Amino acid sequence: MLPLQPSSRVGAVFSAALLVFAACAPAMTSLRPPDEAPSGMSAEAWTHALAAHDRATRYGLTTRNILTIIDFSLSSSERRLWVVDLETGQLLMHEYVAHAMRSGTRWATSFSNRDGSNQSSLGTFLTANTYVGVRGLSLRLRGLEPGINDRAEPRGIVIHGTPTVNPLRATQGRLGRTEGCPAVSMESARRLIRLIEDGVVVFAWYPDRAFLARSDFVDPGAAAIRLSQTD
Repeated sequence: MLPLQPSSRVGAVFSAALLVFAACAPAMTSLRPPDEAPSGMSAEAWTHALAAHDRATRYGLTTRNILTIIDFSLSSSERRLWVVDLETGQLLMHEYVAHAMRSGTRWATSFSNRDGSNQSSLGTFLTANTYVGVRGLSLRLRGLEPGINDRAEPRGIVIHGTPTVNPLRATQGRLGRTEGCPAVSMESARRLIRLIEDGVVVFAWYPDRAFLARSDFVDPGAAAIRLSQTD
């Protein structure tokens, strides 16, 4: 796996190198993902998630045909994490997921890459290795986007289970929040982590204009449409 980029300057070089690699790499056999977004997911999130997976594949960052999407444009009272097999179109998991305490209450609206921000990060991640921590089995995330989420590893942004994420709390609008981790229920954590560990793309979405303007992994056409709209 590629190492974490320690600075924005190195990150810029990293991004440029990826683009050169993509231009020179031989064409790969394209997957034929489902035409429509999984039930409950916004079409915009699905479009950008597919673009992120395609770019990560072309850049040689993943060979896995599984894609995980977190749609932070949805309320935390909704199941807003999906795991999809792009080869078969099968929905493998659909779960509740928490956002960070300073990203919002029921709705996440603020995002950051900064240490100590206690906010969630957007963009394209790659799953790394697992470890057992205070919340049990946990899965490290490697942010692929300089300046957007590349501080995920030093920030300790991981997928783990937590007792404050469960269907009852979700339906009451009281889903727990974290210091930045996309936490799921204790009941689903182990299955999710074992399913997506070691090189699966995780795409966290919210229609944030600054994110869309900076990301090299989103769909450029869809991003341009969003950026052309007035609030």
